[in-house]
Amino acid sequence: MEQAINLAKDIDFDLFMTIMEWIGTVAFAVSGAVVAIRHDLDYYGICFLAIITAVGGGIVRDVLVNRNLPASLANPTYAIASIVTAAVVIFSYKKIQKIGHLVSIADAIGLAAFTAVGCRVAVVTQHPKMFVIITMGVLTGTFGGVLRDVFVQEVPYCFRREVYAVASIIGAIAFYLSYHLSYDFAGLTIAILTAFAVTLAVRLYAIFKNLHLGKVKQHDR
Repeated sequence: MEQAINLAKDIDFDLFMTIMEWIGTVAFAVSGAVVAIRHDLDYYGICFLAIITAVGGGIVRDVLVNRNLPASLANPTYAIASIVTAAVVIFSYKKIQKIGHLVSIADAIGLAAFTAVGCRVAVVTQHPKMFVIITMGVLTGTFGGVLRDVFVQEVPYCFRREVYAVASIIGAIAFYLSYHLSYDFAGLTIAILTAFAVTLAVRLYAIFKNLHLGKVKQHDR
């Protein structure tokens, strides 16, 4: 009986994590495709930017934790989903471009989902220390966007606009604190939800309140 309950929990948890990964993949693919269109890239460029934005952070994370093959390469459905998402954006861009803050909102959802996924990977690969959890969460959540911006020759968004990477850091800290209240299955699930909710809330608050981190003021010589 106990074994059956544990199996049910595993199935539910796998489904839950799959949903989180799909949310992040589609959200980041949207932001990548929109940025590509705004920079006048062709169809290949749009699809490529959608894919790299969606899977770039996960690839870097998986290399750091010594996975034999990054999850997005072992399972091509993430790349396929990114291409399908890019196609939808291409054919509906005239309607999509009317939505204010589209890239920012899509980025916020992707950031929140992948921050939570990255934190979870740190735990399941037996690296539950706070610094590792934060690093995995932030890399997974932000590095796809960094690659996207580098390919279109822009300073990465997370280095110049609003509270972006900081939102991911706060979400990862929330994950760590929540997870260490309990080491069982429920504790990990709650920690993932907490990381997602906190990251998304901080990021959206920064977007709509137009909050930015301070910069060094340069005086004219």
